[in-house]
Amino acid sequence: MIRFVNGKLNLGLDIVRKREDGYHDLETVFYPVGIHSGTPENPEPFCDILEITPAEKTDFRFSGRKVDCPLEKNLVYKAWRAFKNECPELGEYLITLEKHLPDGAGLGGGSADASAVLLMLNELSGLPFNDERLAEMALSLGADCPFFIYNRPCYAEGVGERLVPIDLDLAGWWCVLVKPEVSISTKEAFAGVRPKCPNMNLREIIKLGVDEWQGVMKNDFETSLFPNHPLLKEIKNGLIASGAVYASMSGSGSTVFGLFHSKEDADEACRIFSDQYVALCLL
Repeated sequence: MIRFVNGKLNLGLDIVRKREDGYHDLETVFYPVGIHSGTPENPEPFCDILEITPAEKTDFRFSGRKVDCPLEKNLVYKAWRAFKNECPELGEYLITLEKHLPDGAGLGGGSADASAVLLMLNELSGLPFNDERLAEMALSLGADCPFFIYNRPCYAEGVGERLVPIDLDLAGWWCVLVKPEVSISTKEAFAGVRPKCPNMNLREIIKLGVDEWQGVMKNDFETSLFPNHPLLKEIKNGLIASGAVYASMSGSGSTVFGLFHSKEDADEACRIFSDQYVALCLL
């Protein structure tokens, strides 16, 4: 069984309060990105490739972008372990991941891989668990993981685990993603945030339409991270200058993305930022 694993965008992100347990409650809009990668309309690959095949003994193989962590901390392994704990009769499999999505990018690549493992093992096991139960398993692996069980536009609250599907269709828009050589830890991302309730809820903002989002929808991490990483702000302004109708950082970064009406403008933005990691996706 083979699955092409897409990433996600945070179209907007508001950090609304700090909780007593030290975590932060946020509100965000998740949107899948990379679903059409590899198709004739969008031949550029922007997805991971996960393959699970029967084997005499369970094993893991990784290729492509290097994931720099021991196996027991790899989310693919942890997802297999979580499923095995809930389904002890799970068969033996060779799990192979070809990694293309960048790490530490705010695109949920590792979370997407983990959720894909759960979905595939569930199917190979005869569908013993529904999506709600798989989402519970996914949450034990990371806050972004439940989204990829459903993999459709969602409004999220809490740490990102409370998901409500939303009616949002960006089909036909072109997304340019720029990932510079900037590393942002979760600790750094949250260190400078100042939680507050937004003036306008994201569920209302998205109804305005993409052409009205810039200056209204925001990512609260930008306020604290742009001063420390001015290149991110330069990229955002550069995307807007090159024709992006809306540009923002995704999650806690460090990817900055822009939404374009035309492929011609999107192609030109890719050329401008060709000295960075850049990807073009049809939404």
